[in-house]
Amino acid sequence: MQIVCLDLEGVLVPEIWIEFSKRTGIPELSRTTRDEPDYDKLMRFRLDLLGRRRLGLPDIQEVIRGMGPMPGAREFLDELRLRFQVVILSDTFYEFAMPLMEQLGMPTLFCHRLEADDAGFLRAYHLRMPDQKRAAVNAFRALNFQVIAAGDSYNDTAMLGAAHAGILFRPPANVIAEFPRFPVTRDYDELMAAVREASGRI
Repeated sequence: MQIVCLDLEGVLVPEIWIEFSKRTGIPELSRTTRDEPDYDKLMRFRLDLLGRRRLGLPDIQEVIRGMGPMPGAREFLDELRLRFQVVILSDTFYEFAMPLMEQLGMPTLFCHRLEADDAGFLRAYHLRMPDQKRAAVNAFRALNFQVIAAGDSYNDTAMLGAAHAGILFRPPANVIAEFPRFPVTRDYDELMAAVREASGRI
């Protein structure tokens, strides 16, 4: 049995915080771990800023719903799910991702959770577990699945390395240079071909 694990942001949907920043006109929300490597400090900054701007969860979800998946993502995912079991492994939050998941046909998603108060304002975040992408791949392997994984960024490389076959999708140059063992794909046709090749090889 084979299972395909996909990252979400940068593979099927835009980078949520960056796109949300553009759509709300709040440039500070485009900060990433490149700007603030302490993830807890970064998330607390984001939640505090959303609160000060009086953006509650319904407002945020409405903006995210307007983003939509990346062009061709739904068609790619539908085709992939005809041939493989597919699980999305992401470091985003269910409350952010669900409007986009609806547009992708509600694939299985493993990610984290946000906590909102009665007024809808975000108060805290809760990681499901540390390093959850790699842990999920290792768990699938323990269940006797052959795992093919695809992601776009540095934080996906542990997942790709744990899988039987790892594939990069539209990665930045530094990731390509540091991880030459992973094939690089640039569009969904190439990604589908790479998944099929890996399926026949592993």
